[in-house]
Amino acid sequence: MSVLERNNVHQLGNGSTTMMFAHGFGCDQNMWRLIVPAFAENYKIILFDHVGAGLSDLNAYDPVKYNELDGYAHDILEIAEALQLKEIIFVGHSVSAMMGIMAAAQSPGLFKALILVSPSPSYINDGDYIGGFSRIEIDELLASLDQNHLGWSMTMAPMIMANADRAELSEELTNSFCRTDPTIARQFARATFLTDSRSILKTCHTPTLILQCSEDIIAPVEVGAFIHQQMDNSKLTILEATGHCPHLSAPAETISAIKEFL
Repeated sequence: MSVLERNNVHQLGNGSTTMMFAHGFGCDQNMWRLIVPAFAENYKIILFDHVGAGLSDLNAYDPVKYNELDGYAHDILEIAEALQLKEIIFVGHSVSAMMGIMAAAQSPGLFKALILVSPSPSYINDGDYIGGFSRIEIDELLASLDQNHLGWSMTMAPMIMANADRAELSEELTNSFCRTDPTIARQFARATFLTDSRSILKTCHTPTLILQCSEDIIAPVEVGAFIHQQMDNSKLTILEATGHCPHLSAPAETISAIKEFL
């Protein structure tokens, strides 16, 4: 099976410059549907599913390769190579933002810019660093996922989305979580919440936009400020949007911030 089939890659748009969109934990490429139309007229759009998510080839899931985020970053580079892409504008949500930084560090000339939507290099508090959770809280979160994937999904989705007056958003995220194979979800969650990528930030010099929501239980404002301080060629934009998924809850504001940066 080709890389493009493995990752369920789709291409659309008319521009000569490429924008590649990477979804976060428990999601798939459909999560970008409110953002992509604003760029398809002027950019070539690349959408894909991480292996184990969406309509990717589940048979290609390798628990050794995907035990760490580097495995997913390698897939990003493989997709770019297969499509002969150059000067990519990479848009990554949540954990995929860190995958983009890892890919850019490995192949710095490949990326024209990085757009990080609700990123976090580490979710665990460490001294002066505020990641949002203690190690005990992360362990409890992962144990809950291990014990009851469905219950975890129904509990966490509303907290992550954080738009209580818009139940349809939480329902969509819950359904997306529930569609993920539980075994793969457990391993991806560990790769997401236990990885500490802070040291890689200073090694990436690609122009970067950090989109931080004003209130986000998963990636608090201190995280965005930390990333901005560590990356020497970055811009930090604090959105009025709340929650961890502004591309779903506040697409117009997200689009506007991206266009201003580009």
